[in-house]
Amino acid sequence: MNMINNIQLIIQHGNTVYSPSIVEGVTWQTERKGSPGKLEFKVLWEEYKFCEGDIVRFTQNNDNIFYGYIFKLSNGKDGVVTVTCFDQLRYFKNKDTYVYEGKTADEVIKMLCRDFGLKTGAIEGTGYRIPSRIEENKSLFEISQNALDLTLQNSKKMYVLYDDFGKITLKNISSMKTDVFIDNEAAENYEYKSSIDDDTYNRVKLTYDNKDTGKREVYTAQSNSNIKKWGVLQYFGTLNKDENGKTKAESLLSLYNTENKTLSVKNAFGINSVRAGSLVLVNLKLGNTSVTGHLMTVEKCKHEYKHEQHFMNLELSGGGFSA
Repeated sequence: MNMINNIQLIIQHGNTVYSPSIVEGVTWQTERKGSPGKLEFKVLWEEYKFCEGDIVRFTQNNDNIFYGYIFKLSNGKDGVVTVTCFDQLRYFKNKDTYVYEGKTADEVIKMLCRDFGLKTGAIEGTGYRIPSRIEENKSLFEISQNALDLTLQNSKKMYVLYDDFGKITLKNISSMKTDVFIDNEAAENYEYKSSIDDDTYNRVKLTYDNKDTGKREVYTAQSNSNIKKWGVLQYFGTLNKDENGKTKAESLLSLYNTENKTLSVKNAFGINSVRAGSLVLVNLKLGNTSVTGHLMTVEKCKHEYKHEQHFMNLELSGGGFSA
């Protein structure tokens, strides 16, 4: 058993279970969308008794942190082997073609998991039914994220897809609130950025070519006050059949009519319950601005368990910030 921070790392190789001594510590990384959970650690060459595909479990005290599989092994002259593991979402890099209609995002994700033999846990219903969709030669990440994005754009509800210790899970982000509090004392350092150059729009224009009438329908929504401040920043898109153009245009405007603000927190005290998709309470003074009592979304999270210490680096959005 590894006693760095009372962690336990178990590798299952066939019918044999190992608990190798860890060199330098363990890192665990998650991102809110488009990437699997990743675990990395190093062991001495003489303890190298495993191979790609072996199961890895990582826990600390009673906290189940990571369940996944070895995907990469590398070693050099120093006699140390670097092991890289990913959770089940690694298989969402697989590509395929799907055509579906009238499905909710949760139904799409269940379909993908069923077709690729992936274990599922709590999959929350997303409500919004996608009229029709053709996904040709797309990764499962792209297919599922497109469904979740359409749900967000049409219902203003955000969902987080992640692997919860060996089970694919989908939750409304509102149910991922933690009791974690980030302030100037908890964070060693931070970096704040604000921009209207990326993913900021104050006018939304959507079109639909109505084959029944032979006319193009146009739906718009705009913020006159922000157009006056920034000039016209237009989002243009097309609608699928049965989508409500007015509702979607207004929803997109509410999502994108703001500055793109990001906050990175360095070396905060590590708490295992915090992962990408979690909501944390932030109270930070940031030069000439501040974030006071805002719930913010963890977009990226990297935990480091090293030398009897546990720190985490966070990239945050929300509370007036966005990723």
